[in-house]
Amino acid sequence: MLFNSMSFGIFIVIVFLLYYLVPHRYRWCFLLAASYVFYMNLHIGYGFLLFGATALTYILARRLEQAPTTALKKRCLLSGILPLVLLLLIYKTADPLIDRLNLLVGAGRLSIQPVTLRILLPAGISFYFFQSMGYLIDVYRGKIPAERHFGYYALFVSFFPQLLAGPIGRADSLLPQYKKIRPFRYDNVTYGLKLMVWGYFKKLVIADVFAGVVNQVYNNASSYVGLVFIIVTVMFAVEIYCDFSGYSDIAIGCAKLFGIDLMTNFKSPYYSFSIKEFWSRWHISLSTWFRDYVYIPLGGNRVSKWRHSLNLLITFLVSGFWHGSSLTYILWGGIHGLLQILESWLYPKTRNGTAVSRRRHFWQLPVTFALVCFTWIFFRANTMQDAVWIISRLFWDIGRPMNYLQTGITCLGVSPAAAAGMLLSLITLAAYDLASLRGDVINLLSRKKCFVRWPVYVLFLVVIALFAPKGVATEFIYFQF
Repeated sequence: MLFNSMSFGIFIVIVFLLYYLVPHRYRWCFLLAASYVFYMNLHIGYGFLLFGATALTYILARRLEQAPTTALKKRCLLSGILPLVLLLLIYKTADPLIDRLNLLVGAGRLSIQPVTLRILLPAGISFYFFQSMGYLIDVYRGKIPAERHFGYYALFVSFFPQLLAGPIGRADSLLPQYKKIRPFRYDNVTYGLKLMVWGYFKKLVIADVFAGVVNQVYNNASSYVGLVFIIVTVMFAVEIYCDFSGYSDIAIGCAKLFGIDLMTNFKSPYYSFSIKEFWSRWHISLSTWFRDYVYIPLGGNRVSKWRHSLNLLITFLVSGFWHGSSLTYILWGGIHGLLQILESWLYPKTRNGTAVSRRRHFWQLPVTFALVCFTWIFFRANTMQDAVWIISRLFWDIGRPMNYLQTGITCLGVSPAAAAGMLLSLITLAAYDLASLRGDVINLLSRKKCFVRWPVYVLFLVVIALFAPKGVATEFIYFQF
């Protein structure tokens, strides 16, 4: 069930209306049932996988907590983590590896039928697996006690707003909220609805519209050269941001309807002055997960300079591999790691661990954005060959500036009216994110007079209705991870 589908609209209205009619003591059960209906609507078999991961980590967390020795605790921890990691590896790498073997066999001119398992990656599996593993590690570290109530823990793993693509929650934040009495609050509901509208605007009016142009060029990369690649790469940077942050806004707003606060997942990332700052603002729930459960266990920055650099590189390579086993994803992660290493060398820390103070310069903003966009080429390219083609032809024919500019614009195949609409939506996004750096835009707008805020609400609803692509609902990009 996709957030941008009619079925979800019907589903959320029914769940919301019934939720506040159910007595508090049974609300966890109602939300748990709704979450499984939501997930199994995609495929009935997904529910069994979700329940299996939940039961495994619940049982092992209880045993881990009661284990009398450190060795037994480690055994319980590994017994929970290894099966989940192994399943992720199978789902993410089995078919790509077999496809490569088929190519090798074909290159050797052996007359056998190509083999494939066609293992479909269950939607959201990475996110709830990571959430379950994070819980197990936190119990092992003694940060939180193991949850006794299986129902509350099952809801923590499966809560439908965040199930498919995060934000990845932490047990110490979410479990107490599920147990607390949550009466109907008008301000929570209205805030949640406004945030959902903003998320739908980003997904339907910006991401899906930009995607049409980006897909046309990137899926036929060998047919293009020059400026068009720079333009569509910037468009992809906007597309993936609006697609994923739009999902997060819808998820956070949806949870607000039920009085649940999910963590913020994006904080105006393209207003970052460094790659490190970018990752403190982009997909925060995942980047902090890798920080807490990969980077810090490796030693973090409390080691030698070279070991710290290695820890950064390993963490980002793992992040790239998490997105997919393709070399393009691994390079994407590796380049981000190398850029952070370079920054750590340019701006070292003092002996007490504090960063050397430095002034921000305006030029750092566009340079950081340009570097992030460059890495997006690897992320979006269908193959390594396409990525090399695109990079090698970014400035093709730039010696003739007018021809370079004219060819790049005409190759986009976008009408002046469509281009104006894209530009206007982009300006709206940039203004919102800039204002977000100083405070909560929705709260700020909510304090305005009725004759100011209501025209804005109506305008966004009308724009979504008029300009969102019609037809079958498109999946969110991060569902594939």
